[in-house]
Amino acid sequence: MLMGLCLLVYTIGQRQLRLQLKQYNTGIKNQLGKLSPRPTLRWIFQYFQGIHVVILAEVEQIVNLSEERLLTLSFFPYACQKYYRESG
Repeated sequence: MLMGLCLLVYTIGQRQLRLQLKQYNTGIKNQLGKLSPRPTLRWIFQYFQGIHVVILAEVEQIVNLSEERLLTLSFFPYACQKYYRESG
């Protein structure tokens, strides 16, 4: 039952992302660098895996949050955006 619930949440997240991309008539670059209007959520997770919070001299900073990743993040709900923006 837990696995089914996890798959449901995953599918809903992927569907919402694809609906947003369709609404703005755009896509996200895939692993080959080509624009894809139907990315998988797994690819998005891998894409965001390189973002880290670094603490230097008691100051938190987000590293590797590029303009391209910020654009990708803009297609997600505010709660997801808030997670990355408040970390730094």
